[in-house]
Amino acid sequence: MSTQLLLFQVLNGVGIGMIYFLLSVGLTLIFGLMRFVNFAHGAFYLAAAYITYAVVLWTGSFWWALLLGPVLVAVLALIIERLLLRHTYALPHEAQILITFAVALLIQEVVILLFTPLGHNVPVPAALSGIVFLGPYVYPAYRLAVVGVAAVVAIVLWIAIERTKMGSILRAGSESAEMVGLLGINVDRVFMATFALGAALAGLAGVLVAPLRGVEPFMSAEALGIAFVVVVVGGLGTLSGALVGGILIGLVQSIMSTLWPEGAQLMIYAAMALVIMIRPTGLMGRI
Repeated sequence: MSTQLLLFQVLNGVGIGMIYFLLSVGLTLIFGLMRFVNFAHGAFYLAAAYITYAVVLWTGSFWWALLLGPVLVAVLALIIERLLLRHTYALPHEAQILITFAVALLIQEVVILLFTPLGHNVPVPAALSGIVFLGPYVYPAYRLAVVGVAAVVAIVLWIAIERTKMGSILRAGSESAEMVGLLGINVDRVFMATFALGAALAGLAGVLVAPLRGVEPFMSAEALGIAFVVVVVGGLGTLSGALVGGILIGLVQSIMSTLWPEGAQLMIYAAMALVIMIRPTGLMGRI
């Protein structure tokens, strides 16, 4: 592999990894605080991707999709959480898995009903359709913008979790939700806000990925698998774990797609198995 191709694949891996970070950070926050296994998480990513397709088709503006996608998905998540999922928090994890899997299938079937089972392309916004020169190398402007957006989100999330009252509640809740409740904090509202935030972040990932790979109704299953891999590799319940895990898995997938295209997906799961053997709690997880 030439140096130029290797650098391109590394940059590409970072871009993919930042999308994986956005996709998985909500999942790890939800599990860290609520100990809730959410198999519907990939469906929020799917819904946002199709919202992007619909908005771009109707308005011609990707920027409206970037604004509306995460917001509408957060609203959808709030409705589902209030009407259904909040009644399952005390149930065993097996029941949570089955119920959220049913929600994911329902959202997938609604997408197929509205948009057909065929895939669709989403154009890259005109303002970001060119290339950027990084020294002697070139890189697609849109992919660079994706890295920038995800980096800004990561910084804002870190500040919110480490420097705000709500962040303190989230960190305390990840240790003991019962203790937070005893302090007079409405744990139910914290759960609701965390669930909506996690869905919005998955929605942002869905919006950003749509111009890169298009949309199709079965993309949620792949996204859910990747999200769980990232969470396991990085460590459950940690923001830094989602970031490190996302970038690592993105790099493995990108580099292996050049070295061994047929085995790129396999190497993702091999990397997860290796991390579990070396550090069962994940790279950034608590021991």
